[in-house]
Amino acid sequence: MDKKRVAVFRKEHFNAAHRLHIPEWSDEENKRVFGKCNNPHYHGHNYELIVQVTGEVDPVTGFVMDMKLLSDLIKDRVTDRFDHKNLNLDTEEFKTLNPSAEHIAIVIYDSLRSQLDSSLDLKIRLYETERNFVEYPV
Repeated sequence: MDKKRVAVFRKEHFNAAHRLHIPEWSDEENKRVFGKCNNPHYHGHNYELIVQVTGEVDPVTGFVMDMKLLSDLIKDRVTDRFDHKNLNLDTEEFKTLNPSAEHIAIVIYDSLRSQLDSSLDLKIRLYETERNFVEYPV
């Protein structure tokens, strides 16, 4: 039987606060570019995360990846680190990196990618709001 590639998905969520702000810019420039997202007192989102792993189906288990292992990995590498945190203040990743949805998705990707077998492809979809989301890589 030919090996078939299948995508499996795990959906998780986390709640986090952030502020989009470039310290080198003036307050006026930050407000102009980031608007309400530049609130000096921060603001929060209920992020929805979809992790897609694509690979060949193991002929014995029938799995691309054990979904329990994927769930545990996301919990360890993402939700335990970011849930109910101020991304700017409480996480090392965003102390010097503006926590835009794009940057958050890349950080999540890099954190998970390093833990997965190289034969597996990974894609992150992160919803910041119901209508605004990013994907990485494209």
